[in-house]
Amino acid sequence: MDRILIRGGNRLSGRLPISGAKNAALTLMPCALLTEEPVTLRNLPRLADVDSFGHLLNQLGCSTRIEGARPEDFGRVMTIRAGKLTATEAPYDIVRKMRASILVLGPLIGRAGEATVSLPGGCAIGNRPIDLHLKALEAIGAKLEMAAGYVKATAPGGRLSGGKYTFPIVSVGATENVVMAAVLAKGGSRIENAAREPEIVDLCNLLVQMGARISGIGTETLEIEGVDRLHGATYRVMPDRIEAGSYACAAAITGGSLELVGVKLSDMHATTDALIAAGVTLEERGDNLLVSASGPLQPLTLSTAPYPGFATDMQAQFMAMLCLAQGASVLTETIFENRYMHVPELARMGANIEVHGRTAVVRGVERLTGAPVMATDLRASMSLIIAGLVADGETQVSRVYHLDRGYERLEEKLSAVGADIERVGDG
Repeated sequence: MDRILIRGGNRLSGRLPISGAKNAALTLMPCALLTEEPVTLRNLPRLADVDSFGHLLNQLGCSTRIEGARPEDFGRVMTIRAGKLTATEAPYDIVRKMRASILVLGPLIGRAGEATVSLPGGCAIGNRPIDLHLKALEAIGAKLEMAAGYVKATAPGGRLSGGKYTFPIVSVGATENVVMAAVLAKGGSRIENAAREPEIVDLCNLLVQMGARISGIGTETLEIEGVDRLHGATYRVMPDRIEAGSYACAAAITGGSLELVGVKLSDMHATTDALIAAGVTLEERGDNLLVSASGPLQPLTLSTAPYPGFATDMQAQFMAMLCLAQGASVLTETIFENRYMHVPELARMGANIEVHGRTAVVRGVERLTGAPVMATDLRASMSLIIAGLVADGETQVSRVYHLDRGYERLEEKLSAVGADIERVGDG
């Protein structure tokens, strides 16, 4: 199993390209199930989860063709064609590895009138049940059966009716699923208290380009008028705001200066506001963002929240950065109940962190020390990389398959801006 070795202490400096967004890519790919015509996605990141989702689409009858990146994109180009669906089941062996597989549920019901998808089970960062997905789909006409760890959903008469649903709490995945199901319904649908994440805006924009009728995009109320069919489209995946924020934290903790190439600042105001409050200097340069830090980092009080609040996917990276801040920071995690598993690993490197329920108090220390640490989930993995970049000596991060799910060419990107980092195998 691969490990990543980091010899800390180097100041990061240079230009670092931001890849297409993982969370957007995994939502855009299942849109191809909604039409017989090809859907081409540009700027698609080279990630393990993207490859796994492609394999799932292949099992359902889709063909996938991958081309190299265009000059204006960092990632690949993938063309997906679901000319004829040969299956409507997402089996457990795939869903258990990649929770995003649940996002085939909505488009399969919308296109084929039926879908059978394994329940995802538990998750390293919390329970994350899919009950809101199911309730929303029921509200627009789906009939559901649960048996042997699977949910079987059907549309009476082969097509959903449409309807109205108000989410009791904001759910990104459930919003995505019900929107994809509703675009081919016989009637209209109204989704209230919908998630407003930029990745959902990206999803709606692609669907509209395919012929869907959606209003209220970017707001908490989505109105969807069902259409008889959708057509193909070519679409560029949005830049990854979480990747951009992660590398901004890396620049800050090393006292470096990174120009993040190809960001969309309007999608990450909560992150940039927090960086500025911590004493980091930001300069917008068109579609690029210059991040630099020369003085001491300042402590913060942050609480995660649905968009446009501070993203839960940035909590671990900020925690690592704040380990060297001058004073005590207070971080509160409101989204997932078990998202502090990186704390014991950071403590092995000399961090001073106390956890009280969903609140973590991070008292800044003068330095961190390299140590063997173990990644527990995707964003926790990145927090250990960030800490390792500034730690004295060598940090060895194991279980890096978590990183491969969400950070494209991480060692290559960091090495190019001055980090002493390499991937090694056990052999």
